[in-house]
Amino acid sequence: MLTWETLNILSYGAGTPSTTLALMACENARHGPPYPYPMVPIYDAVIFCDLHGEPSWVYQQASFTAAACAKVGIPFYTLDANLYKDFLENFGRTHIASIPFWTLGEDGKKGRMPRQCTYDYKIKVIERFVRRDLLGYKPRQRTLPLDLHAHRMHMGIMWEERRRAKPSRLTLFENCYPLVEMGWTRPMCYAYNREAWGLETRASCCLFCPFHTNYFYQYIREWEPACYACARRIDELVETHEARPPLKSKLFLSHSRKRLRNLKLEDCNDAPQFHYRSTLVWSSF
Repeated sequence: MLTWETLNILSYGAGTPSTTLALMACENARHGPPYPYPMVPIYDAVIFCDLHGEPSWVYQQASFTAAACAKVGIPFYTLDANLYKDFLENFGRTHIASIPFWTLGEDGKKGRMPRQCTYDYKIKVIERFVRRDLLGYKPRQRTLPLDLHAHRMHMGIMWEERRRAKPSRLTLFENCYPLVEMGWTRPMCYAYNREAWGLETRASCCLFCPFHTNYFYQYIREWEPACYACARRIDELVETHEARPPLKSKLFLSHSRKRLRNLKLEDCNDAPQFHYRSTLVWSSF
């Protein structure tokens, strides 16, 4: 049965800012009107796409948030979006969603691949789930006019990332960025999660995301060896297999355009930090 009520959906990445939005929604639900955070709705669904390739803290944060949502009756969904498996099985064999690898040509020219993975493995996955499971559409059923851009997808983009706050490319949604509108930064989100909920949050990002610093790989090599092995496997896969369609450049995870196994300590002095009270906190990128 189709419903035409406007839905408020949180695209939950299980990092610091999206955890802030989910927990603010929980606080609003617990407190009742007037809401402490009026720009954050009580979500109809908090949706986490499991890419099967993220650090352990991401899953710990997702578990904490799911429990908080359950206590106040906010539906929390985990969707299977196995980018890690798909990449291992299909890279070099067929076309696959583009990951923004750093490139190095034979002539020394440097560049970066386009980024399509977030759209294909998070945004589109959420849209399919909302269409089928929340709105009741059947496969290939035409979108009704009342649903066109009628629903709101909230995303955890912070004030300092506001250039990333762009209109939706999807049929059902308009994008909403409460943290941008509220002027909230990463340190503010971190402080809220820690002080209001006792949760020290870290950033969410695939283990094989090229936007990581070299320090990230040094950290997981020392503290999360299974995660480091996952990243190494992807880095070595793009070294030994040719992309489809073929490229003239070599692909790298590290922005230094070195293989992870070749990164040295002097390459890894790039940990981004922010101030929390009187201490510096690593952002986890």
